[in-house]
Amino acid sequence: MIFSDAAKQLRIVFMGTPEFAVASLDALLKAGATIAGVITAPDKPAGRGMELQQSAVKKYAVDNGLRVLQPEKLKDPVFQEKLRQLNADLQICVAFRMLPETVWNMPPMGTINLHGSLLPQYRGAAPINWAVINGEKETGVTTFKLQHAIDTGNILLQESFPVGADDTAGIVHDTMKAIGARLLVKTVDGLATGTITETPQTIAPNETIHHAPKIFTETCLIHFDNPVKAVHDLVRGLAPYPGAFTFLNGKKLKIFKATAQYTIPNVPVGEYQTDGKTFLSVACADGLLDLKEVQLEGKKKMAIEDFLRGYQFK
Repeated sequence: MIFSDAAKQLRIVFMGTPEFAVASLDALLKAGATIAGVITAPDKPAGRGMELQQSAVKKYAVDNGLRVLQPEKLKDPVFQEKLRQLNADLQICVAFRMLPETVWNMPPMGTINLHGSLLPQYRGAAPINWAVINGEKETGVTTFKLQHAIDTGNILLQESFPVGADDTAGIVHDTMKAIGARLLVKTVDGLATGTITETPQTIAPNETIHHAPKIFTETCLIHFDNPVKAVHDLVRGLAPYPGAFTFLNGKKLKIFKATAQYTIPNVPVGEYQTDGKTFLSVACADGLLDLKEVQLEGKKKMAIEDFLRGYQFK
């Protein structure tokens, strides 16, 4: 989609950090957006040499000759003055930090956010992960206006898409990245031409609202006394990162890919079955989890056949 003349005239400040946000910034530029500046995270040390690494958004912005600001603190008056001098009509936030009101309320058209769920469902830091963990068959993206409470602003546009029974969070992320970028372009154009009506978020009386809090280590520990579908969904929802895990002979074993067998296991919950060559299954409450791709503590990620070839069970 190419922007209308009205959208092309808007001065836009883009805020984002990871690869997910790059797709949106790229789509805006290709649509003809005027990007007055890009706000992203400061460079951080990473890797064995702890060398400073740029965010994915900064790399893209630099490659495309865009002005970049990297504030340590968004409430810093010096940063806010630099932001004000960019004279933005509209700010766009994709996979960035929580913004103070002095930032999101600065431009005359406010700030819009791209969120990885069909709001009001899955408000929070990890909407993609939790939608898959909860076994959702559908999810989507929402563009909305930022306001005080997180992820509660007026909805602008939404688009849904199906989640396959074996899709991982990584697969959903990549699908959402592309759909979200297109929806964002459509949203900006609609705001510029006055063809979008803001809709307040509403929750039906009998609607169950799911939340999407940050993923912690304890979230990733597999409890095999749960139904096999729930265990399989947990594995999918945490792949490829941070990875669901269990323990094998005292060492952490991350599981990145598995399938569910809905047959009653003939071993106790949490016990494994294997021929030592081609399969390794763990008993759940009502079935077996067949491990397909794993990573033992201190080792590389590998297919189960390769893992079994080099592992000695005690």
